[in-house]
Amino acid sequence: MPGPFVALPPDATPISDVDEEIFLLYTGLNQARTKLTGPDGYRGLGHVDSRKDVLTINLGLSEDATETLQQSRIAPKQKRPKEKKSIEIEIEIAQDKTALRSRRGDTGSVVWRASIEFCRAVLHQYFFPSGSAVFDYSRLSECNCLELGAGTGLLGIALSPLFRAYTTTDIAALLPLIRKNMTLNPQPKYGVVGSQCMNLTVEELDWLTLASLPPGPTRTRYCPSPRVGVSSTPDKDDIWDLILAVDCIYHPSLLRPLVDTIEALSTPGRTWAFVVVELRQEDVIREFLNLWLTLEGWVITRTEGLLDENYAVWAGHRIPPEPTV
Repeated sequence: MPGPFVALPPDATPISDVDEEIFLLYTGLNQARTKLTGPDGYRGLGHVDSRKDVLTINLGLSEDATETLQQSRIAPKQKRPKEKKSIEIEIEIAQDKTALRSRRGDTGSVVWRASIEFCRAVLHQYFFPSGSAVFDYSRLSECNCLELGAGTGLLGIALSPLFRAYTTTDIAALLPLIRKNMTLNPQPKYGVVGSQCMNLTVEELDWLTLASLPPGPTRTRYCPSPRVGVSSTPDKDDIWDLILAVDCIYHPSLLRPLVDTIEALSTPGRTWAFVVVELRQEDVIREFLNLWLTLEGWVITRTEGLLDENYAVWAGHRIPPEPTV
């Protein structure tokens, strides 16, 4: 079992009033310094470019100017400021333009902005550590991560090396696209895994199907378990430490199944859930938060500073129940 791997600021306050949270989020959005636009010049729904069959995503990472300045102050005898380090990570992602337009309710067959921005932010903190990092990366390497609504599989390809085990999930129709993108991109050389072991697996997980199954063996078998390496046998440490849901909040009919899925796959006292969303439909986000907050035992906190005002990032921790006397 890993130690604490989420590092929220000491002054972070759990959400207790959804209306207040929505007001603060959309006030910040109206004052955002960066206005999001798509390839056609309009903001759109949030996909990067649904007109292309393949996207080349360059996650250019570099030290912030403030970080470089702090380093130069630590070493005042240097004759000249230390040059900023930079790291280039390029990922090829195939999209299914036809499915987006012809398959009802399909939104996962193209790349969305929130996935790229979250991916870039997490890797930036990994390569250039600072006191404001959201994760303790030395402990993240001991964690099992489950991604919901993975779509094209971008996050799993980029972030799986940081974890002990990473399972990317979506509906059955999208799994071939995820697997195709895995073959397009060799295992990254960074992280604890490097090129020695493939810790990224792909499994079907339909929130509606899970919601329809009664508690019992059938439901348990349907739920993914952590797997390490090429073996198809679930790992002995079959608890999810982190559940990721990035830009999965879009259709009101899926909000309850999404919340129920997070609940079903989490373990009190251990599991954290990170939910990332681009701020679009205010009423849909409000309903999602209301549903999540009604679940017993969850403490949900907004994580500020990881992404800009166009997005919201919530960290939810499922605390263990009070012992009965």
